[in-house]
Amino acid sequence: MTTVNGLPAHILLVHAIVVLLPLSALLLVLSSVWPKARARLAAPNAVLAVIALILVPITTNAGEWLERRVPRTQLLRDHTELGDTALWVAIPVAVLALVVWWRQRENALLTGKTDVGTAEDNAAVATAVRRKTYLAPASTKVTTVIAVVAVLVAGATVYDVYRIGDSGAQASWQGKFSENAAPRGTR
Repeated sequence: MTTVNGLPAHILLVHAIVVLLPLSALLLVLSSVWPKARARLAAPNAVLAVIALILVPITTNAGEWLERRVPRTQLLRDHTELGDTALWVAIPVAVLALVVWWRQRENALLTGKTDVGTAEDNAAVATAVRRKTYLAPASTKVTTVIAVVAVLVAGATVYDVYRIGDSGAQASWQGKFSENAAPRGTR
């Protein structure tokens, strides 16, 4: 993807990453530390995290396309290098979101709260879960470890997205506007 409606795709896609990736990280923290939030948010956040993960390489590829079409500066190089780190924070967010969702799903089936699908799906999964569970859905220790890791990963994700966004704004806007407003009526 190179352009959308005449604009470089990167400048449009980056807004999705700036919103969806930190949102998914925040929902990951909520769903990993708060059981009621986990019951409602684990599945939607798993989907959101995977969508954000898929969008990261699409956005960076669009950014690399744009990079070859604008003047090279040190600020642009810095942004490009930082942009490549987005995938490394999106992957753990998506993996942890999927783990939290799967554990919530297994725990709901173990405790009889089977509102995760159709009756046939629930019966089939409940039978499978009775045989063996994965990811220790009832373990408080595992839940605590996942919550601590989720908080750390979310913090790193938000910080990384901030650094990438700031470097992109610096590369795009530094020296390209006036500190003083233009007089009214003139442009």
